[in-house]
Amino acid sequence: MRDVVRLQQDPRGRVRAAPRISAPPAATSRPTTADESADAFVAPGVDRREIRKLKGGTYPAADSRDLHGMTAAHARTVVRQFIENSRHRGLRCVSIVHGRGLHSEGNAPILKTRVREYLRSQPAVLAYADAPASDGGPGAVYVLLRK
Repeated sequence: MRDVVRLQQDPRGRVRAAPRISAPPAATSRPTTADESADAFVAPGVDRREIRKLKGGTYPAADSRDLHGMTAAHARTVVRQFIENSRHRGLRCVSIVHGRGLHSEGNAPILKTRVREYLRSQPAVLAYADAPASDGGPGAVYVLLRK
């Protein structure tokens, strides 16, 4: 630093101001594409094309669990155990059948909503999407698990 020489001022009188730091943009929801609906999820750092592969059946479901007739609390416990056991067995893709909620109060899909909320919070889940029509369509979900 001893041999550092201070720069001369600009002879044209320009002032070099520090760049303005603006506030970060407000968080907005991502627009959905044709490949991704609101019922699909990909964990950060995972390629978004995994959704298309799940929906297309590239990953066949190695095991499935049916949650029909369960309460939301019991279904959450069953899903947690199912995910843990599936990972322990080395399964890559599993199917969870939760139903469409047509017989719930107000025809609101309670299990579907709760299961998908839970899956989003799990670090073992890389992605999920509606199952293909042959495996239940919107009444089931294919889950891609971490290796």
